[in-house]
Amino acid sequence: MHWRNTDRNDDGGQNIRSAFSQAQGERRGALVGYLVAGDPSPKDTPALCQALIQGGVDILELGIPFSDPVADGPTIQAAGVRALKVRTTPTDCLNIVRKVKQENESAVPVVFMTYYNTLFRFGLEAFLSKAYASGVDGLIVPDLPQLGSSEFARFISAIRENRLASVLLATPTTSDERLRSILNETRGFLYLVSLLGVTGVRKSSQKSEINLGFIQHTCEVAHDHSFASTPVAVGFGISEPRHVQNVLRAGADGVIVGSAFVNIVSQNQDDVDAAAKQLEQFTGSLHKATYRTSTRKERN
Repeated sequence: MHWRNTDRNDDGGQNIRSAFSQAQGERRGALVGYLVAGDPSPKDTPALCQALIQGGVDILELGIPFSDPVADGPTIQAAGVRALKVRTTPTDCLNIVRKVKQENESAVPVVFMTYYNTLFRFGLEAFLSKAYASGVDGLIVPDLPQLGSSEFARFISAIRENRLASVLLATPTTSDERLRSILNETRGFLYLVSLLGVTGVRKSSQKSEINLGFIQHTCEVAHDHSFASTPVAVGFGISEPRHVQNVLRAGADGVIVGSAFVNIVSQNQDDVDAAAKQLEQFTGSLHKATYRTSTRKERN
């Protein structure tokens, strides 16, 4: 699959698509790893990010802590509370990205996950300008105003002016018509929510909730879209190597893992070195699972 560029001045989107292309060239899916910026503290977050990068993530997703999240489950909510208790601000998050990019020789793209109130309160254009200057490549905004609204148009215009990728979401309730409209506006990749509900590690009895048929259908629409073929990364409920393998077999181009990483940080709040070591090891196990089955057999 060749990911076509859709904008001439789409630096962030090109960086993200390049990460998918590189993974594809290695005959595997891309691994997106999520952490909450400022958990357990802003000064510790860069080292934890570096652990994910060393473990093999292709794209780093950082959540800006917010007091009233709508898409985050208990694990990420608790991490957000910890980050807010130590007074992590959006400016701190920008500085974290700057430091990660300075220390990251492989130039792994960084995507912010944030809520629209944070952007609105900071000043949309001001935040996006600072984000680009700090090395941010794209934004995921779960509560972005409705597609087609004037505020949505303002956001899309501003994010493109600042050469950042607008990573939009689709869910199991998204119709094909709406999906195609989303694909017209998303850049970098499509964030496909695998199941209804919030983020979080699912128990064994809950694994069947991920509808692989839905993932397959959405990927077919995204890859055959007339405007531009779009990489699809699947998130929510993915926390084990076998989850990664199943989602990639269904046709996804990448997987997004969040709560499982955040759990490790939570369990090692007082020992950042231990957290970093465990994060790197766990990331490595997920990275191995991203290889397509035939490739893994060839490598053994």
